[in-house]
Amino acid sequence: VILLASSGINAEYGVQIMIYNLYIFNPVGQCLYYGEWERTKAADMSQDEEFKLVYGMLYSLKSFVTRISPATSDNFQCYRTSKYKLSMYETPSGCKLVMNTSVDWSAQSINEILHSLYKEVYVEYAVKNPLLSLQENIDSELFKNKIETFINTRLRDM
Repeated sequence: VILLASSGINAEYGVQIMIYNLYIFNPVGQCLYYGEWERTKAADMSQDEEFKLVYGMLYSLKSFVTRISPATSDNFQCYRTSKYKLSMYETPSGCKLVMNTSVDWSAQSINEILHSLYKEVYVEYAVKNPLLSLQENIDSELFKNKIETFINTRLRDM
């Protein structure tokens, strides 16, 4: 049984915080994992097209930020619209964890969550699993359950 986490109440601000979806991309842009929780609008394209579109947008935004930045080490971490916030954590190896959330979260807290998700779930249950290839979709039920548990725990602790 998988419990789907989707929202929690931020005690500091008294607002509901939500996670809409999560993408994990390998360094060459293949989506290894996709999880969806409170997404109310379905995409009008195939899932593969959506993955390519999201990765291409991230690649373009990262390139744009790098080119216009006055500092030499600026890196793209998030953007915000009136409806959602997209946050990205990129590992030194080029793996990208991307999360769409409600706009009420601070970029720092989402970045910390993505970093912890990478360390505690992705590395432990995907990278260290000899039965998984990180060149194809992660179909491990254990991995999916660990992500669900991680998300549920983080939302409950907010």
